[in-house]
Parts: sequence; C-alpha cells; structure tokens
Amino acid sequence: MIKSPAHHARTLLINAVRFPETLPQLTITDWNLLLRIARSKRLLGRLYADLEQLKLLETIPPAAAAQLQAAHNLVQHRHTVLTWELNRILWALNELNVPIIALKGTAYIIAKLPPAAGRFFADLDILVPIARIAEVEQKLTEKGWLKTQLNPYDDRYYRLWMHEIPPLRHRERESEIDIHHALLPRTSYYGTKLDTLALFNESYAINESRVYVLSPHDMVLHALVHLLLEGDPKEGLRLRDLIDIADLICCFESNSDFWENLIRRAQQFQLGRLLYYGLRYSQHLFAIKIPPSVLKFVAQSAPNTVILWLMDWLMPLALLPEHPDHPQRIAALARWLLYLRAHWLRMPPLLLIRHLSYKSWLRIRGIRQHIEIKPQDLKQL
Repeated sequence: MIKSPAHHARTLLINAVRFPETLPQLTITDWNLLLRIARSKRLLGRLYADLEQLKLLETIPPAAAAQLQAAHNLVQHRHTVLTWELNRILWALNELNVPIIALKGTAYIIAKLPPAAGRFFADLDILVPIARIAEVEQKLTEKGWLKTQLNPYDDRYYRLWMHEIPPLRHRERESEIDIHHALLPRTSYYGTKLDTLALFNESYAINESRVYVLSPHDMVLHALVHLLLEGDPKEGLRLRDLIDIADLICCFESNSDFWENLIRRAQQFQLGRLLYYGLRYSQHLFAIKIPPSVLKFVAQSAPNTVILWLMDWLMPLALLPEHPDHPQRIAALARWLLYLRAHWLRMPPLLLIRHLSYKSWLRIRGIRQHIEIKPQDLKQL
C-alpha cells in the first residue's frame, strides 16, 4: 500500500516526538522534511532537547544539528526574557500584596516541568483575583507597561466578555503580558462553571516566592482548555499543546492522588467532555498510559457515536502537519470547522452572531466607533 505524502509527514513527526532515539537513522531526505514540518509546528526546540538528553546530537547530520541548535538558542533566550519579565512584574506589584499565579509557559519554566524543554513561549500569562485586577493594571501602567491600542469595541469585548484584560506591553523591552482573572471567557458555558477561587486555594508557591503555579490537576485541565477551546483557522489546533498535556500527565501520574484529583476537579468544573477528548487523543497519538478506572469515568462524558466519529476524523487533520509541498483542502476544512467549534463553545449563539456581524461591519466600513462601558453592563457580570 502506497502511503500519501501527508501520512508520511505526520508519521515522521509523531515518531520523532515519541521515539527521538530513532532520529539518527533518518535519511537526509527525511531530515529535510522533518525540519520543515517541525518548524511549522514549533517543535524544533523540542527535538533538540530530546536529542541532547539522549546525547545523540553528534549522530545526526551537521546541517540538521545546526538548525536545532539555532532553535535551542532562541528557546533559551525566550526563557530568560520571560523569567526576567516575571521578576519585573513582581517588583512592580510589590506594594499590592496580591496573589499571582503564573500560567502556561512561565509556570512550566519556573516549576521546571517537562513541557518547558525546548518550548518557545511567546508571552507571559499571569492569573490574579478579579477583585484586584484594576489595581494590578493601574500599577503596571505606572511602572512602564503600556495598554494595547485597541478600538473601543475590542477593548469592551475584552473587559466585559473575556477572561483577561487587553495585553500590556512594556515601553522599553516590548515584552507582552496577559493578565487573566479566569481561565475561560465569561461568555463560555464552561467559563460559568469554573471557580477561579478554587484554583487559588489549591495552587502552590515556587521556592517560597510570591509566585504560585496551578496544582498538577488544574494545570492539566488548563492545558486541555487551551488546546480545545482555542485554535486558529490557519494553524489549526496546536500539536505542541497536546504534547504539553502528555508531558504533564507523564510527570504527575506517579503522584498518589493525581488521577483522583483530576477526576474530582473535572466533575467540579464540568470539564468531563474536554478531559475525555484530551485523554483520548493523548493516548491515540502518544500512547499515554491511563488507568482503566479513569478511562471508565471519562467515558461517561463521551459524545454520541456520530460526534465522536466526526471528532476522530477532524482532530488528527487539525493537529498533525500536512506535507508542505502537498497541502490538503480537507485539512484546511478541518482546521476551520474546529475553529468554529471553539468559538461556538466560547460564546452563546446569539452573542456570537452579533459579535461576528459587528466585527464584519467595522471592517467593511473602516469606522472607529466609540463604545462606552456602562455601569449596568458591569452589574450584569
């Protein structure tokens, strides 16, 4: 049976991540393809980290090693930038005595967790209590961070509907920070069930510092949320996010109470369906070992047969790379459909239609409309 170029590209990348010890056996042709698709999925740094750990960097073609080394250098620089930016945020907020949870990449770096290895993180994300977010924003703008220039509609969209305020950018370093008050938009069905206070109650400090990270089970659920409720119509779902989930599970599964707490929290936040998908595709693509009792629990949240068949068809197309020389329209369709699905879950249908219609009208007219946030709007939150 002749395998398609797309199948070869996907298999090549998955095997590179799962079995990095086999990379020295690749032909020059396969290395050329692997470097192209790994770059498109932002996984060059990960390949470097795996080969370095196995002490195999000298066994691969020098040209490939040079590209992986360059990616590693960028990753290390970015990690330094993020940790320094976090240090400056703590300095700026020192007077407020506000609890701060580092999220996603920054949390992986400071907690020295496996997903940080070789991972390039674009910006810094923190979580603060919603009651303190105005103070935090004001103090940071006083200390050199600038508010992103958005049109009034987008600014209102962030502040009334989303789980974060508009990004702040430092006036000198140009580094960007996202300040969250929740993990999901206020308009999302899941967002109404997710208790942010519970996240703070089970977070833990790093090296007795003022910075906290989410508990292991909450960290996995946040990674699931980021994978399944985000997305981009061009990039699709981010394979590196699924790899993060697999890495976190492998790191935490030895904790005696990890699976019990993960199930408890998924029930509390009503994230059973997302957990089902995350574990299903982690198992299918990366052969993650999951206890039978956990599989039995998440199976209760499985969709009906038709939807599951559809997701099993769409997810690999949207997650895995195409062959760069043989793009597939079906893969582009899968990325677009899952992007629409994410929007559907993030906003009620009428609000979503209103939002997309208004954004389209603004683009057509090119009008910068002033939209005021009224007191009654805030009372409804």
